[in-house]
Amino acid sequence: MALILFTGNDPEAMRARQRLLETNGHRVLTALNKTELSAACTEYKFDVVVIGQSLAPQMKQYVVDLVRDYCPNVKVLELYSQTSQYVIKDADSWIGVKADVPKELVDRIAELTKAA
Repeated sequence: MALILFTGNDPEAMRARQRLLETNGHRVLTALNKTELSAACTEYKFDVVVIGQSLAPQMKQYVVDLVRDYCPNVKVLELYSQTSQYVIKDADSWIGVKADVPKELVDRIAELTKAA
């Protein structure tokens, strides 16, 4: 079981992805803004941070910088729109997605947490 932080600005998509991961035994917290993000990062030590595809590139970088300050060993999984390219060059993994729940999300989380 991994402790996962999900960030983004699409609450409906985040809830669907959260349900999928929790059904597979993970504990998932969400952060929809900078205040929630910084509070979560100071209180918990996450295994994986999932960055939603609809966040602006600057916000994605802010998320990575913040979580790596608080949790230097955290794995970062960036979701990106299939019509664009990933933004976070130093992420640990990426998934190109549509608006729905990516099928490989559970498998990718498992891969990232194997070494943790």
